[in-house]
Amino acid sequence: MHELPRVGLHPEMLTVYGIKQCDTCRKALTWLQQQDIEHRFHDFRRDGLPAELLQTWLHSDFADKLVNRRSTTWRQLSEQQRRSEGTALLQLLLQFPTLIKRPVFVTDRIVAVGFNPEELADL
Repeated sequence: MHELPRVGLHPEMLTVYGIKQCDTCRKALTWLQQQDIEHRFHDFRRDGLPAELLQTWLHSDFADKLVNRRSTTWRQLSEQQRRSEGTALLQLLLQFPTLIKRPVFVTDRIVAVGFNPEELADL
């Protein structure tokens, strides 16, 4: 987990960012329910993703984990798109949110990328 600057979220409310149809997101949400961890789910596709929040993620300690380089979408990108950095990477992730490794767990101070129950046990 990583420290994250305040981004205007509800204090201590866990927000899970992902895609409803994603198997890993569904597993994570089931696990959170089983652990009685209060959370809300934010679907990239349905609810969108604020550029400011994504920008914060891209400037964090976990930015290197954020891009899902195993995804079908990644494999379909040109070599030039795969080398994107800065604003170009931001625009690419906004255009193709399936490139974001899921789920992303956020409170006002901690973030985890991907579903790892051991890492999330401290929530």
